Amino acid sequence: STLFPYTTLFRSRTGTVIVTGAAGGIGRAIAEHFARAGAGIVIADIADEAGRAAAAELEGAGARARFVHCDVGDEGDVAGLIDTALAFGSGRLDVLVNNAGILDSADFLDLPLAEFDRVLRVNVRGAFLAGQAAARQMVAQVKAGGEPGTVINMSSVNSKFALPDHVAYSISKGGMSQLTKAMALSLARYNIRVNAIGPGSINTAMLAQVMSDDVVRRRILSRTPLGRVGETAEIAEIALFLASPAASYITGQTVYADGGRLPLNYTVPVEGA
Repeated sequence: STLFPYTTLFRSRTGTVIVTGAAGGIGRAIAEHFARAGAGIVIADIADEAGRAAAAELEGAGARARFVHCDVGDEGDVAGLIDTALAFGSGRLDVLVNNAGILDSADFLDLPLAEFDRVLRVNVRGAFLAGQAAARQMVAQVKAGGEPGTVINMSSVNSKFALPDHVAYSISKGGMSQLTKAMALSLARYNIRVNAIGPGSINTAMLAQVMSDDVVRRRILSRTPLGRVGETAEIAEIALFLASPAASYITGQTVYADGGRLPLNYTVPVEGA
């Protein structure tokens, strides 16, 4: 990791960071990086066993961590998450990372309405509910004379690129980018910044399964000019940057970490293909 200059980001005062969908993958990497920067981490997920294990591992490494079962699409669960985070963090919330997300896998013509609703409920409604609840707390902190917090949403290159077999996911990530802009404009008067990260293909357990298929691997790498998939730590570093004073004049933006995919209008050679 290249945590400098973020290793002291939360050292001078108690800081609390909520990361949704943090039981594994990108969310877990983000939680680990913020913990190493000195924050108290609230891991929110519906995967109880993995979430508890992630929190226990952070605590074993000397961090302050707490797991909270939370279905981000449920308003009551989200309210409970904020209450738990405030109790855990001495009444203060510094950062929300809206990372929870799920995927559909059906062609547009075959996508069931129930599956469409399931994805939008987590990816858009969940981000809205958690973002609104966190922002209301952050505004209250500002009005009480405290420092503003920041919100980081997890978008995707699929906010720009549509996929015919991930229709609901593509729509949800487009919505996430627009939600980021709307939140940023609403909260700017409180100096609460809202930004998003748009990853390309990142080395998670899910992608590893896909990359085991040589045809799929070549297709993914052929549209990635840097010639490799990204690492979860590289996304976590961006989250740290966006939460830090180094990004103090950045709001309403989506930072795309995609190995050069968005500017690409052709394919690139794949080594070993």
